[in-house]
Amino acid sequence: MAAKNRKPKLQPGADLDAAVELVRSRLGRSRPALAIILGSGFHGVSALVRAKASFDYGDVPSFPRTGVKGHSGRLVVGTIGDLPVLLLSGRAHYYEGYSMREIGFPVRVLAELGIRDLLVTNAAGGINRRFKVGDFMTLTDHINLMGANPLRPDRAGEWDGRFQDLSAVYDAELGALVKRAARAARVRLRSGVYLAVSGPSYETPAEIAAFGRLGADAVGMSTVPEVVTARHCGLRVAGLSLITNPAAGIGGGEITHTEVMETGQLAESAAQTLVAEFCRLYLTR
Repeated sequence: MAAKNRKPKLQPGADLDAAVELVRSRLGRSRPALAIILGSGFHGVSALVRAKASFDYGDVPSFPRTGVKGHSGRLVVGTIGDLPVLLLSGRAHYYEGYSMREIGFPVRVLAELGIRDLLVTNAAGGINRRFKVGDFMTLTDHINLMGANPLRPDRAGEWDGRFQDLSAVYDAELGALVKRAARAARVRLRSGVYLAVSGPSYETPAEIAAFGRLGADAVGMSTVPEVVTARHCGLRVAGLSLITNPAAGIGGGEITHTEVMETGQLAESAAQTLVAEFCRLYLTR
């Protein structure tokens, strides 16, 4: 079933249509089934893409711009290896002042363009004490403590009336591909539950202790808005975190964004190899 027939439009129709048509005009004959969202720690993956076209987020109608270091804010049409992909290099965040609905808008554009599967990446603090800095984690589930939901409309009367099931939010087949890719890339991959908070402050040790008791293995400030939106659009989702630091109260030191960025730079080669292997396996599955 075509993307336009399988989901409601929770965005102003003119803005969504304009964004879709702009990107579609540069796709040519390419019809990517996979899109990738690059979060903190994964910026180097953009070097894998043979770009056919590239758009600054500010040039795409209603795309939220990102002001966070390490998020370039570009939508790239191209290939990784022989696989056609759409790449979102960087993301906007709830803590930057955007609504959850605005953060989910790029995913709705991807769905309208025919994307079926989404790999979403992020940097996260490790709550599970077995996790080490530089480990990767495939998401098996998430806990939304951001205090909002991207499916809630901005005004009364705009809700489509559908309650979205999230009992299997992360796709098992795509998750298995991530694990196979990690083995091929020879990188250490954990599995676990990602907990999302609103930010921009980092968590307190007491909060991290509570999150651990709730069953969280890692914590971050992103990903959940895009994932929930993607499931509402009928997309399959795989999630991948880079553990950039021990969460508060676990590592004993001060947590800074500089530390997150430095770990991402050290893990750049591993992230590139892991995503490249995922794309290769996706193409030949």
